Amino acid sequence: MAASCHDVDPVPGKPTETGTSLLETATGAIQGFAPVNQIHQHLCAFHFYGDDMTRQVEAHHFCAHLNEDVRQCLIFDGPDAGARLIGLEYIVTEELFLTLPDDEKPLWHTHEFEVKGGVLFMPGVPGVVERRDLETVAKTYGKTIHFWQVDRGDALPLGLPQIMMALTREGQLRQDLADCVEKKFGVSFQKERENRAYMTGPAHGIHPLANAAGKGLKTSIREVDLPDPTTRARVFT
Repeated sequence: MAASCHDVDPVPGKPTETGTSLLETATGAIQGFAPVNQIHQHLCAFHFYGDDMTRQVEAHHFCAHLNEDVRQCLIFDGPDAGARLIGLEYIVTEELFLTLPDDEKPLWHTHEFEVKGGVLFMPGVPGVVERRDLETVAKTYGKTIHFWQVDRGDALPLGLPQIMMALTREGQLRQDLADCVEKKFGVSFQKERENRAYMTGPAHGIHPLANAAGKGLKTSIREVDLPDPTTRARVFT
């Protein structure tokens, strides 16, 4: 079992009871899970918080294609059955990214360096097969939100959702995190970097507004009055 590289407190709560497991087995045999069953791909990469590059997270993406231009991924802190669901990522082609409003573009990050740098990979997939798809991923843009700050060791998803970013150049990835993932999955980022040197990124180059336009992004919250549309009184009173 490949445990997370992060030291996370155990999730609070009682162990799952036999009755609950039996009920889940029954409902699982009756109900359909079409959206989840469309997941076809496991990618491992790294994200950092939009306002703090030192806070980096091992991120396991379980992805499905909505079509040739859009993928959607559930992100866990590990690849095993007990992994925590920590976030979501949407991945779009360059063509779709370029149609986004300019005030939206900074929320999206590029994948070119992650792929060509060897630090985005498909655990267990032979390199020649893996590289066929990553040639496409290298040209895409992603928008990622994390809900569970496992790098802090949080036992539950605390705090505000956070915009996450991806690595864009050498020297950004924490060495301890790189060493942990390479050892755990038996991969070599340096070897894959050499194997992927022929790949190319977006056809029009990296958009200057992507990757937070080179600045930090931090999620914030503010309180506003929410009037009842019928009485004009505050709803939450």
